[in-house]
Amino acid sequence: MARVMVVDDDVTVREVVVTYLRAAGYAVGEAADGESALADLRDERADLIVLDLMLPGIDGLEVCRRIRAKGDDVPVIMLTALGSETDRVVGLERGADDYVTKPFSPRELVLRVESVLRRVGERSGDKGSVSDGDLVVDSTEHTATLAGSRLSLTVREFDLLRFLLSHPGQAFSRDELLQRVWGWSFGDQSTVTVHVRRLREKIEADPTHPVRLATVWGVGYRWEPAS
Repeated sequence: MARVMVVDDDVTVREVVVTYLRAAGYAVGEAADGESALADLRDERADLIVLDLMLPGIDGLEVCRRIRAKGDDVPVIMLTALGSETDRVVGLERGADDYVTKPFSPRELVLRVESVLRRVGERSGDKGSVSDGDLVVDSTEHTATLAGSRLSLTVREFDLLRFLLSHPGQAFSRDELLQRVWGWSFGDQSTVTVHVRRLREKIEADPTHPVRLATVWGVGYRWEPAS
């Protein structure tokens, strides 16, 4: 049984989310602030974290940053009452895998949780590796290395990189990547834009002038294989 940690200082929201997740068959832990959440995660690992952006003390962005700084790739779905694209992008840049804007449907949130965990499970079932020059993505070990050094990737970054390496030279729109990489029939295209930017920061010698993960103007993105 997958364990989901719900972190939200709003008691009503937290209770509703916890109730729906338990009804869907998940084991659920809960915390009302960032400090408590980090303490819980030190004692017991979660398979996914539902994390509110606006928390007392340590906010959700800092909680997410600290989790990623430890090299933990646990999937994070950010809850935010802030609907602007900038706020969503900041959350994704800090390492969140997905986001849901308040007010939201608890049923929709459960579907998002299922979607993220399904992708993790599918990734666990994949075998073998793909490579391009000094970049190797190993689906068996769930690792990516560049010039022998291991890259710290979120679940969505790993999935995107593996997909692109598996389809060298092919151009994909952001809508196509949302569907084919993460199985979303709906979603904000900025999700793809942010993850492309984050990947470039980790794999490109100069992220401002990418040569591996190229932009195809008017279309989307393409992986340029090493010569």
